[in-house]
Amino acid sequence: MDHTTERKRMIVPAITLEHLPTHRLGIAIIGSTGSIGRQTLQVIDQHPERFTVVSLASGSISPLLAQQVSTYRPLIVAADSHAEHDGLIDRPVLFGEEGLIEATTHPEIDIVVVASSGHAAIIPTARAIEAGKTIALANKEAIVCAGELIVDLALRHNVQIRPVDSEHSAIWQALGLSDGRDISRLILTASGGPFRETPIEELSRVTAEQALSHPTWSMGGKITIDSATMMNKGLELIEAHWLFGMSYDALDVVIHPESIVHSIVEFSDFSQVAQLSLPDMRLPIQYALTYPRHASSPCRRLSLADAGTLRFFEPDIVRFPSLRLAREAGYAGQTYPTVLSVADEVAVKAFMDGAIRFVDIAEVVERALTIHQPWPLADFDALADADAWGRQAAEQIVTLIAMEPSGSS
Repeated sequence: MDHTTERKRMIVPAITLEHLPTHRLGIAIIGSTGSIGRQTLQVIDQHPERFTVVSLASGSISPLLAQQVSTYRPLIVAADSHAEHDGLIDRPVLFGEEGLIEATTHPEIDIVVVASSGHAAIIPTARAIEAGKTIALANKEAIVCAGELIVDLALRHNVQIRPVDSEHSAIWQALGLSDGRDISRLILTASGGPFRETPIEELSRVTAEQALSHPTWSMGGKITIDSATMMNKGLELIEAHWLFGMSYDALDVVIHPESIVHSIVEFSDFSQVAQLSLPDMRLPIQYALTYPRHASSPCRRLSLADAGTLRFFEPDIVRFPSLRLAREAGYAGQTYPTVLSVADEVAVKAFMDGAIRFVDIAEVVERALTIHQPWPLADFDALADADAWGRQAAEQIVTLIAMEPSGSS
């Protein structure tokens, strides 16, 4: 694997008060019925004078999407799935990739909130960048799998990518006026999930219900399992590499169970600046929409006196091999990060379906990465090929592991 360490250009915007909006910003939300999408609408409700909803898109038609359409009356409604909606929504619905592209490129859209998970949002995100839309990004796959392509597009079209993940938003907020050249290190914090103190020998008996019980955050199923394996933090390392132009050698992770310090920027003089708040995704969502201003929010105020002791630990990569695998895939580049992401997606679903054990999730990913013969990520077709290869390989590995005697993997 080629451990490249060159510094890349930081893609997130440095703080400036130039070009503050003078009109209500048009917002598109891809993944409006998910956790991030719903909280984005709560933020919009808090500031009706600032924002108007132009388009809503979801994975499929549902009563919740119909309710959102009724409330916000968007110009465009789209869904990835072509399922019939039986009159739930009283207007035309656009379907598939073309529908999602229309929902992200309409002329009245200023900011596209990419709140969905999975690979379906990657091409619509790229098309939105080409259309000059500001991207508020919560979708990990767009940067983990297509970072090289997405970053190049954003730079060529002079488009801002504003991070919505709490960790990357924290780094962005802590940067101040820095353009990235005076940064020594970025430190991502991780809660450690529900199993940070569970004896390693007991992890093979972990159930999906236990893995879905996150101690500090309320998230969707996939990301909650990823938090329990710490794959989520590994994916965030890859994101940080692309968003902030930092080499992997300058990216660290620290376990912070209280989830108060969301990330830390260490500058060249070794001073460190952190962003602190109570766990609430509405805060990074809102900053991505109101940047460069901090607006009033519905979030609770942090009291450090009430919070008490804040603890920090080095991550245990024996307990959490997914963190190691993600860093290695990021270092290697090319199509390795795509295979990492897809294999993890397949493995997490297999675990939640009861086909494999919790500890087998990382095993599926590692086996897929081991047998993968990478190719350059020249375009989105190369990405699609890597996605298809990784999915097929991971499904075959899941079948093999499921047939192995318990404990042999």
